[in-house]
Amino acid sequence: MIPNTKRFVIAGVFVAGAFGLASCADVLYPPVKWESKALPEAQGKVEIKDGKPQHVRYKEGPFSGVRPDFSQYRSQAYDDHRPEPAIRKVAMPKDLKGNAAEGRKIYMNRGLGPCTGCHLIRGDDVWPAGNIGPDHQKLGDAGYSDDELYQMIYDIRAVYPESIMPPWGSAGILTPQQIVHVVEFLKTQKGDLPPEKDPQRDPNTRAKPVGFGDPLDPTNNPALLAAESAEKDWARKGPKGKACADCHQGGVEKAMKGVATRYPRYVGEYRRIMAMEDFLQSHSPATTGIDMPSQSNINLNMSMLVKLQSNGMPLNLDLASLESRAALARGKATFHKRSGQRNHACADCHLEEPGKGGNKFLGGRLLATLDSGMMNHFPLWRTNFTKVWDPRKRFQWCMTPLGMNYLAADSVEYAELEFYLSSFGQGKPLTAPGIRH
Repeated sequence: MIPNTKRFVIAGVFVAGAFGLASCADVLYPPVKWESKALPEAQGKVEIKDGKPQHVRYKEGPFSGVRPDFSQYRSQAYDDHRPEPAIRKVAMPKDLKGNAAEGRKIYMNRGLGPCTGCHLIRGDDVWPAGNIGPDHQKLGDAGYSDDELYQMIYDIRAVYPESIMPPWGSAGILTPQQIVHVVEFLKTQKGDLPPEKDPQRDPNTRAKPVGFGDPLDPTNNPALLAAESAEKDWARKGPKGKACADCHQGGVEKAMKGVATRYPRYVGEYRRIMAMEDFLQSHSPATTGIDMPSQSNINLNMSMLVKLQSNGMPLNLDLASLESRAALARGKATFHKRSGQRNHACADCHLEEPGKGGNKFLGGRLLATLDSGMMNHFPLWRTNFTKVWDPRKRFQWCMTPLGMNYLAADSVEYAELEFYLSSFGQGKPLTAPGIRH
């Protein structure tokens, strides 16, 4: 048996040299198997009901509007080694006739896409349109044949391997007949463009959002009131006869100052990376006997209360230890892993580079970029759902519309993904809780 130190040196010669740090780090520190302690609806479980698998999701919106189980598509789980869907090169069926009006309906159907989430087409009713993909208002003038358009919709990877557009046909999201309708519609997008009536309709001229005001004003951010409500739990003695205040003396302001700047971090006791919410879930019942399961109000509120004491302080994560470097490598791999029915990766939306969505509009939403410190303001108040969300619920919702069953909120995979994302906020100030639509 080679000791860890020697094993690292050997790996560094021929494994890390060939494949980068991730390979040797994974040899040294494989992720621990974790039994979820989150709320039942946050655990990502699949149950069999009436002989069919069903993914257990949150009952509230927006999760309640998604019904299918996506077990057949690969997830972000570390033990899910299924490959991406095979690239399919096809020809347009000659026995199917297209209808442009039907094609436009399919193009704008929110239940199927909509395609306008990434592309702009003609029409005052096209709102909100995105600009991740090319402008389609004059696609009919580009000289594509019907077969070429059909292939690009069915599985664009056969033409442009690096494209992030879903393989609509290969994934079974659109039928051949629907694709033929869309082809017929796209051919109508030609000729001179009418004058633009509203610059907001065009994502390329649309004003970018400026934020939601002062996040630390309780009249503006209801999450602050929720955080302050946790002070009673800070002082409350649990079944073990202790309160948080008994071990962390001097008041929460003094005792917790600067603590949140070090999370997520590797916690040796649990042999894994933990964000603040993960640590509270395990630490509170062990010390006070008070349960704080992931995604519960008490967990979110206590996390915000602790983070408030570090607001304005720069994030100061341990990025150098071998455990941290291994976790960062795995988090990066998850960030770039294409998964789900739509075969998307986090990187497709959050990298600001050609062909990616960072700092562009997905429908009416401006996508954050990886280097913006996107984790520094979590947990936050979601204005459209009037609830507090932490990063894990944000991850879970990101995955759901992409046709993927989400993982447990407290999973190691999500912890290491959050750690990787948080590393780009290193040195930037914490501003939690934030506000987002």
